Amino acid sequence: MNLEVMLVLFQIVVLVFAFSVHESAHAWAAMQLGDPTAYMMGRVTLNPTKHIDPWGSVVMPAIALFSGFPLLGWAKPCPVTLRNFKHVKRDDILTTMAGPASNLLIATVAAVLLIVLRHVNFMGDDAVRAAMDLANGFGADLTGLPKAFPIALLLYYSILTNLLLFVFNLIPIPPLDGSRVLRYFLPYNVEKVYDQIGNYGIILVFFVAGRLMMPIYHPLLAVFDSLVLAL
Repeated sequence: MNLEVMLVLFQIVVLVFAFSVHESAHAWAAMQLGDPTAYMMGRVTLNPTKHIDPWGSVVMPAIALFSGFPLLGWAKPCPVTLRNFKHVKRDDILTTMAGPASNLLIATVAAVLLIVLRHVNFMGDDAVRAAMDLANGFGADLTGLPKAFPIALLLYYSILTNLLLFVFNLIPIPPLDGSRVLRYFLPYNVEKVYDQIGNYGIILVFFVAGRLMMPIYHPLLAVFDSLVLAL
């Protein structure tokens, strides 16, 4: 398989899986806290067709792939019926944060698996380092690498993509998860203005997302990289 095609396919697979886990986490958390709305709509599933949003899951990632931007996007919002919660503010915040938390968990599991791969596979360390270099655009010598290299590359893309989605969704701009949490801490008059601004949320995401997330994303990724290579 052509290397460029493989890289694109791996990123798409990882992104679709990350979306599915993210939205399933929202739905599962809501169900545990008393709201079965998303569960009854079949959203507690890893089936991507239940979660894909045409704009956020297809158009925006496609633009990112062909323009060189980080592979980002969002899935169809998880439906929540607030009156089903016993403690509306707390339970809605927990349900909202379950999505980003699931992405952080996937990145952590992928990092652990890469550490295991480095120690249990012959030339595993070479495979992991080559995968990290290639995914970060540094180039890598792919000759003589073990069969575990594609696994290492897929796992490392899981770290990159899920950390991006974790930080991205914390940005307090609609329709991202951070905005749903922030609304609970705004004065009434400010909240109304904020909701009006939210009508242009997608436009704002395009223009300011990178500036807001990269100062957090890069140090966080550096921590993961250091742990993968040091442990």
